[in-house]
Amino acid sequence: MADNPNAEIIAIGTELLLGEITDTNSVFMARQLRNIGVNIFFMTTVGDNLGRIAESIRAALNRAEIVITCGGLGPTVDDMTRQAVADATERPLEFHQSLYDSIAERFRGFGVRMTANNRQQAYLPHEALLVENPVGTAPAFIVESDLGIIISLPGVPREMKYLLTESVVPYLLRTFDLGIIVARTLRTAGIGESSLDDMIGAEILNERNPSVGLAAHHGCVDIRLTAKAKSKVEAESLLDAMQQRLRNRVGDHIFGTDEATLEGVVSQMLGARQLSIHILEAGLPGVISEQLDSGLSLVTSEALAHPDDLFNKLGRDTRDTTLRELAVDAVQRSRRENGTDACVVSLSYPDLDENADLEQGSAIAIATADGIAYRAYGFGARSVLAQDWLSRWGLANLWRMLKDGD
Repeated sequence: MADNPNAEIIAIGTELLLGEITDTNSVFMARQLRNIGVNIFFMTTVGDNLGRIAESIRAALNRAEIVITCGGLGPTVDDMTRQAVADATERPLEFHQSLYDSIAERFRGFGVRMTANNRQQAYLPHEALLVENPVGTAPAFIVESDLGIIISLPGVPREMKYLLTESVVPYLLRTFDLGIIVARTLRTAGIGESSLDDMIGAEILNERNPSVGLAAHHGCVDIRLTAKAKSKVEAESLLDAMQQRLRNRVGDHIFGTDEATLEGVVSQMLGARQLSIHILEAGLPGVISEQLDSGLSLVTSEALAHPDDLFNKLGRDTRDTTLRELAVDAVQRSRRENGTDACVVSLSYPDLDENADLEQGSAIAIATADGIAYRAYGFGARSVLAQDWLSRWGLANLWRMLKDGD
């Protein structure tokens, strides 16, 4: 068998295509396969149609040594995976009396009458290897063909996870000479994706092992490192070396690794240094203050219903003062009046959405002893972007200013 097999996952179910169910199964399977060194280059979703399922399996066998189907193994008329696998590999379905008796016994154990349609679960493609399912009634199976291996798992997440980890992964480890894949994420803030890409450089981004990729989020960009090796120790060593190269180039923008969050890192910095901060939010209360650790005693906050309330409070005229200018004025006054180490002012018109004809619907400003950072946006609080962009940009720049002020 190949030392570095490729796998393809086929999620089966019309409900997935209709958006009625989110396909979390494929994500789980991909992570488990990654951890044992199996490459995944394609994921497919197909509805409950026998011809299309069989064609998806045939297409996957042309691209991968391992094809894993998920779903369609139940007793109802729309459970077609068994027949589709049989059709794709040109072999008949065969009835297994012992399997039927085992299914019936499970129903008796549940105290439930088994209906006649459950008989179809006792059919498997010719020469298929049965994968016992002690946590459900739908049996899984493996077909080893000249074209590749097909592994069919039930779609119930609890059953799929159990069978994958307890039966499928051990089977793959026995069948293939696998290494392992280890992933690590460097979390960055205060820099855009294109700028980060340019700073890292093509020679690093084009390397194969470890591979380096970027994933942009609102206000943050993740650098994802993936290493493949014969052992976890060797993979971790490859990641350590690459991480150091990246820190040499973009270390000023890295705030943490893996599960670190921007709000968690900022809260930790404030608490560790006993820094005081005042947060004023108008139109979108809690956008910054609720992200920080509520146990921090030196964090104070103030909420206003509307930016106009702040215009009135500061005696500014909306005709000659932009929202950004108001935020800058307010953050300077607030820090001075409250005597805090830092201050954040977030403003957003609560009745303004994304497509309103207004240049500035939201604004944010941050002040520390080392200076002021500010930004304005065209959308208001009714936009789904407002909370994400204001909080992410605000926390990213607060982190950067606190870090640079060391």
